[in-house]
Amino acid sequence: MTTIGERLLAVRARIEAAARVAGRDPAAVSLLAVSKTWPAAAVRAAAAAGQRAFGENYVQEGVEKIEALRDLALEWHFIGPLQSNKTRPVANAFDWVHGIDRVKIAERLSAQRDVHLPALNVCIQVNVSGEDSKSGVAPDEVAALAQAVAALPRLRLRGLMCIPEPTEDMALLRARFALLRLLRDELAGAGLELDTLSMGMSHDIEPAIAEGATIVRVGTAIFGERHKAAAAA
Repeated sequence: MTTIGERLLAVRARIEAAARVAGRDPAAVSLLAVSKTWPAAAVRAAAAAGQRAFGENYVQEGVEKIEALRDLALEWHFIGPLQSNKTRPVANAFDWVHGIDRVKIAERLSAQRDVHLPALNVCIQVNVSGEDSKSGVAPDEVAALAQAVAALPRLRLRGLMCIPEPTEDMALLRARFALLRLLRDELAGAGLELDTLSMGMSHDIEPAIAEGATIVRVGTAIFGERHKAAAAA
C-alpha cells in the first residue's frame, strides 16, 4: 500500500506535468490537501511529507483538528457552503474561506474576525454549471457580490472558486473552468486585484490547470477513499 507521502509526490508530479503542458510555471499552482473526514494523524503524516495547506468542510471537525495540530505551522482553508450560525469559529480558526456565496456570510465573517488576526482570505464560489443542487452564486451575480465583499474590513477577497458537475467530458470541464477564469478577468478589469482561481480536484486537476487554476483541492488522491464524516457541517 502506498503511503500518504508517496501519494503526495504523485499528485505534485501531476500538477507539474499539467502546468508544463499548459505552458505555465508549476510554482504558480498550489496544492490544497483536503483532509475532511481524515484524522489529525493523517494530516500530520502529510505535513511530515512537506504539505502545509489543508482544507476542511466540516466546522467542528476542522476546528478540533486545527487545535490538535497547533504545534505545526499549517495553513487552514474552509471549503464549501457555510451556515450563518457557524461563521464565528470559522472566522477565527481558519486562514481562508472558499465558498462565499452571499453577502450575509461575508458580513458575519468580517464582523467576527478577531482584529488581531491577519485579514481572512476569501474566495467567492460560483455555480459555473447552473445546477440547482449546487452551491454558489450565479455567474451574472458575481460582480455585485465581489464588490460588496471587497469593501468589507478584515476580509481579503482573493478570487473565485467552483465545483463543476462530475463528468468525464474533459472539454466540458475545461469550459466550466474557463468561465471562472473569464469572470476573474472581468473583475480584474473592474479594478479588483484577484490572484486566485480555486478549481480542480483529484479527477480534474489537468483541465483546471490548463484553464488557469492557482489552487487545486485534492483529497482522495492523497488520503484515499473518504471515511464517513465524524462531524456535521
